[in-house]
Amino acid sequence: MRIALAGDHAGAELKNELMTRLAPLGHELIDLGGDGSNRDDDYPDYSRELGMAILDGRADRGILVCGSGVGAAIAASKLPGVRAGLCHDTYSAAQGVEHDDMNVLALGARVIGVELAVACARAFLAASFSGEARHVRRLAKVRAIEEQAAAMEKAAP
Repeated sequence: MRIALAGDHAGAELKNELMTRLAPLGHELIDLGGDGSNRDDDYPDYSRELGMAILDGRADRGILVCGSGVGAAIAASKLPGVRAGLCHDTYSAAQGVEHDDMNVLALGARVIGVELAVACARAFLAASFSGEARHVRRLAKVRAIEEQAAAMEKAAP
């Protein structure tokens, strides 16, 4: 699997540690930046870049890291087709993929320790969407919300 990783100024250190710790799993890891040296490295920029990597097919999934993980998840989820979830436990990281077809894991570097972050990332990467009818139905409803919002935006003066 091709996994894009990115982190703003607050998340860069954890993102780099994740790159090191996930490398032995055999996935292709794509570093989309954030080295922590510039306090003006903002999460929306990295969230957009990572989301676009998924949408244009450069990556299958992504891991975003910012201070809390909240801003990164919000920004990434603005892109239609990107389903980012903030997870600080392994159950949610796996279940988000299995039930919700989550394709971006957001983590908060100021909230979660390295070992738990690695465990969450491993759970996220090991999980697969179940394809169960109830989950497919719910995803269709999410897509409908995206389409309705896009239509409203397009119709706005």
